[in-house]
Formats: sequence, structure tokens, C-alpha cells
Amino acid sequence: MKLKLLALFIGLLIVENNYAQYTDVINSNRPGESMSAFSVGKTVIQLESGMKRSTEQHELLDYSAKGFIVDFHARYGFFREQLEGVMEVTYQKDNYISDDITKIRKGVKATTLGLKYLLYDPFKNYEEEINVYSWKANHRFKWHQFVPVVSAYGGMNLNFSSNPFLFNNEQTARLSPKVMLITQNLFPGAWVFVTNIFMDKIGTNNRSLGYVVTLTKGFNDQWSGFIENKGIKGDYYADGIFTFGAAYLMNKNFQLDTSFSKNYKDTPGFTYAGFGLSWRSDTNYKNVMIRAPKKEKKKDKSTKGKNKEKAKKRLDEGQF
Repeated sequence: MKLKLLALFIGLLIVENNYAQYTDVINSNRPGESMSAFSVGKTVIQLESGMKRSTEQHELLDYSAKGFIVDFHARYGFFREQLEGVMEVTYQKDNYISDDITKIRKGVKATTLGLKYLLYDPFKNYEEEINVYSWKANHRFKWHQFVPVVSAYGGMNLNFSSNPFLFNNEQTARLSPKVMLITQNLFPGAWVFVTNIFMDKIGTNNRSLGYVVTLTKGFNDQWSGFIENKGIKGDYYADGIFTFGAAYLMNKNFQLDTSFSKNYKDTPGFTYAGFGLSWRSDTNYKNVMIRAPKKEKKKDKSTKGKNKEKAKKRLDEGQF
């Protein structure tokens, strides 16, 4: 499996594409759990971290646990504009209480190293024709909006220390692969829809298949909100998690966020509530041409074309 993952990404790297992933403002995966299809951009460093209060209770096993979780993600664009390296670390500490046991659990719950690569961008070399005579024509429904951006992710879960939050059958699995297909749609009105379909802990007894779907709405230049659903199906654990939250853009490189999560089951049932921040450094970033040069249009010999050229000339000369 490791060799297959390596071969996959070597193949992705030799695909010839030259279009930018960098955006004018920070593009964070927080505060949801889904991963965006776009990378941060070559030479860009981005850090995303948060803390949340966790409450867990199991009805059948009759235990409860309260504590906090800290997650930290580091993202770096390198080698190609479409390629991003991702490190994800989650630390948890809580107070576990049952009828006969009371203990403090703490440790690194999960560590994952991976690579993400953009496979297809429907907006590459695409330029929408603007109708200068019709506002309605420029705002009509377009099927092109439903063609998603597509990326692939491959990573490795690392487990080199005693972890009180893993199932017993996971303790001996030091390395386990994770793969994911990512799609992202950009809709008018500042709507973004992201889908992640993943296979995790491949090759272990606790392998799982899951999905994350996230719908985000930008309200203005600073505020955005989102709703998210995550589903997991495995032999030892299956669940669904609903999350909602908001983010505030302080400046083009710094974002604050808050979120609340609740799962559907009570074996165990849990809630998470917290806040976080995202920061990036784009000091070394160099702009990349994202579109091919425009082709020269044939001269419009019609009366309408001549009138447009005359109007443009008068506008350039300041006659309006």
C-alpha cells in the first residue's frame, strides 16, 4: 500500500499544470473538519490551531469524561503550485469517571502526515463572456458552476507512544495509511460546498470509510458561517457528527473562528465547543499566471461592434 501511494503522487507531480492556488486572503480549513481542494500556494506557510471543551458520556458502559482537545495543523506549499504538505496533530486531556475507576487521560490522540494535490480545476483557462447589454444574461443559471474542483490526498497515521484514546486493537499499529478524494464547488452569492470521501487506518482492524460535507456562506468581507456533517463507518466504530460555526477575518493573513459539534449516538455521546485561529506567511510567494493569454478577437465589422469601439475610445479620452 505504501508503494502504491508513493507511485500515485509521483504520477501526480509529473502532470503539467500551471495555475495558482494562492488567494488574496487566507483560505483556512477551520473551523470545520473538511479539507479544502485548494492548496495554500508555493512557498506559503499556514498554521491552523484551536482548542475545544469536550464532554463525553457512554450510556451502556456508564462512564463520563470531561476535558479539552487541542488540534494543530501546519500546511506548506512546495515544489509545484498545486502541491501541499500537511501535518495534523491532536492532543487530548480529560478526567475519566466510571463506577470503579477515576483517572486522568492525556496524550497525543492522532498524528498524520500527508500530501494533497489538485487534479482538476474547471476554472483553469476558463473566462466567462460578459454581455455588456444584459444584466440578466450575466446572472443567469450556468451549469459550469456544478463542475467541481477535484483534489487527492494521501497520508500516514503515526502512533509511536502509548495512546489511551485508541481501541486496544489499534495500539500495535504504528503506521496506517489514509486516502481521500476532495471536491469543491464555488457558487454565486459567496457559497462554497466541499465534500471529502476518505478511507482511514487502512490495513488495520479498525479501518473505516467516511465522508465530510461542508457548506459555507460568506456574509460580507469579514464574516462567514458554515454547517457540516461527518459520517464514519467501521467494524468497531460508526457515528455521525453535526457541526456549525462562524469565522471572522481580522486581516488577509489572520482568521478567528468558533464552532460547536454534537454526535448522533449515545455510545458514547459527546459535544465539542471551542475556538481557534489561522495564520499564514506569504512573504516569499511569487505570483503565478493562472490563465493563458487572451486570443485576439476577430474585428467586429457590424454596426454594433463599431459603436462599441467608438464608445470605448471616447471613454479612454475622457469624453464621458
